[in-house]
Amino acid sequence: MKFGGLQKLTLLDYPNKMACTVFTVGCNFRCPFCHNNSLVCNSVDLLSENQILAFLAKRKNVLEGMCLTGGEPLLQSDVAEFLTEVKKLGYLVKLDTNGANPAKLKQLVELGLVDYVAMDIKNCKQLYNQTAGVDVDMDAICQSVDFLKSGVVDYEFRTTVTGNLHDESSIAEMGQWLAGAKVVYLQQFVDSGDLIDPTTTGCDEPTLKRYQTILQQYVPNVQLRGV
Repeated sequence: MKFGGLQKLTLLDYPNKMACTVFTVGCNFRCPFCHNNSLVCNSVDLLSENQILAFLAKRKNVLEGMCLTGGEPLLQSDVAEFLTEVKKLGYLVKLDTNGANPAKLKQLVELGLVDYVAMDIKNCKQLYNQTAGVDVDMDAICQSVDFLKSGVVDYEFRTTVTGNLHDESSIAEMGQWLAGAKVVYLQQFVDSGDLIDPTTTGCDEPTLKRYQTILQQYVPNVQLRGV
């Protein structure tokens, strides 16, 4: 495993749990609005797996969960082995993923190594390549969406909303695609100062609330983050 960061405490990343967040290095997408450019492009100092596991062992009676994020964690060839060690310590595991590897996602869930999945939905299908910054295998993305919608594991879909990549039409098309989902979170884009494309713009709160109303025609439970 290649680790690029550790947030020792979060009350936000894992819903209703006191958790830590572990950051993996590398990603197969290049989303213009990504706020972890250094992780995506592998330009950070690495932490060893032993360092991460030692921290988790020390805090296992304090923390309830561990969030595994990135980058894209499912690019790591030994993610199942790492999560096996994490589960042995008694942690609940939340996985953040872009959904591009449905086979590995399904494998980890079926092995009981993941308790909660947050899958990023970049945009409507027609604008996925533009929003992800690469040519995307949409069949794979749709497989992951359908797998999560089947309810085999607790999950959320989430979309980071920008001013230049999203509009009412794309949000409505995304809603039609995600119809029947348990919950969708709309996250307001924030410039972290470490963006892949620094020209990315945000949207204001009234626009975000308007998009929430549009999405609720298809997914009744739409929540806002970052406002």
